[in-house]
Amino acid sequence: MTRILGIESSCDETAAAVVADGREILSSVVASQIDIHRKYGGVVPELASREHLRQIVPVVREALAQAGMQLADVDAIGVTQGPGLVGALLVGITYGKTLAMALGKPLVAVNHLAGHVHAVFLEAHRAGREANLPAVCLIVSGGHTVLYEVKAAEAGGLLSYRKIGQTRDDAAGEAYDKVAKLLGLGYPGGPILDRLAAVANGAPAPVKFGPTKTRGNPLDFSFSGLKTAVLYHVRERPEYAEEIRTREEALQRGERKFEQLLPLCSPQTLALVREFQNAVVRDLVERTVMAAEELGVESALVSGGVAANSQLRATFEERGKSKGLEVFFPSRALSTDNAAMIAAAAYEKFRAGVFGDASLNADPGLVLA
Repeated sequence: MTRILGIESSCDETAAAVVADGREILSSVVASQIDIHRKYGGVVPELASREHLRQIVPVVREALAQAGMQLADVDAIGVTQGPGLVGALLVGITYGKTLAMALGKPLVAVNHLAGHVHAVFLEAHRAGREANLPAVCLIVSGGHTVLYEVKAAEAGGLLSYRKIGQTRDDAAGEAYDKVAKLLGLGYPGGPILDRLAAVANGAPAPVKFGPTKTRGNPLDFSFSGLKTAVLYHVRERPEYAEEIRTREEALQRGERKFEQLLPLCSPQTLALVREFQNAVVRDLVERTVMAAEELGVESALVSGGVAANSQLRATFEERGKSKGLEVFFPSRALSTDNAAMIAAAAYEKFRAGVFGDASLNADPGLVLA
């Protein structure tokens, strides 16, 4: 049994996990920084780096304790090399390199996006399912919205990736955050907008957002136009202003729970949130299904923070069934950034004998394909 300690620090979560044979999660610990960045409405890189420094040692200790292991029992260290915030990445890499050198264990550099792909495999294994490769893969989060073709590894090799579509501007998760901020609904925007959209029921739509047209590659995404359409809609209707101010005051008092914000939302606001989410989900699902049809594949993998969205999951399941496409999601805990997916991705490289050394450095713009 090969047990790999994974370390993830690419953005605003300090995470460590131990995974056996790339499939069995023995422990997974995540220290979130949401409360620190909330008042700024987004991640502040300098604050993120400092918090990683504070958290990394206790988080790794906790992951080992949960797995019932000592550091010396680990077979290798897997660490996120990129993409991400350079200062945040450096904390994890420096700690991972130091551990590997001190323990005399192999060091494995992992692409954060490959980690998201392996999160899907971790969950499939847990559920006793297997994704048929080649597959289409959508990685959708606050920092990424990208489509890949994922092909099976040659004997003893690595999975291969080909990028077939990406966002031209904002990532989907970023659009959620910006719209939530605009409507006085706090940060992060994804979870609160998802829950509010679910209770809009039959409230009449104050506006309809059409499908996004992109010139050139039809598999490319674009969300900045949708975000701007919400902005103009709200600006042109003064009736929104009063309730937005009321919600902003509630947020300042620390009242940010769904149950506290829901009574401060008019049916019109709930319907607006529903229409925004409908447009985002429609775009993500339609382009992914189109990619699957073009490639002639039977499986779609959906991962990243926005993959936790309940409407996105339900719509993918529905469309998948009607198209004969099997859709695979990670659990909600494995959708957002975590280190179990990093340890799982590291196992593949460990088996192929692809190791890092003391010269390993952070690569904030690291590409998967």
